[in-house]
Amino acid sequence: MNNRQWHKSAYSSGASNCVEVRGHADRADVRDTKNRAAGHITVDAAEWNAFVRAVKTDAL
Repeated sequence: MNNRQWHKSAYSSGASNCVEVRGHADRADVRDTKNRAAGHITVDAAEWNAFVRAVKTDAL
């Protein structure tokens, strides 16, 4: 993951109650689309990728 632009999932269909992610080589920044001014959290890239895999496989 190395995309420094904020983006939402293609599945969000323009919804405003989503999160946005901005990828770096070793981490991902995540923020709430309804409250961007609140800032973001940063997680390790491996943790973010594990989360995305879990969501895709309904493991959560």
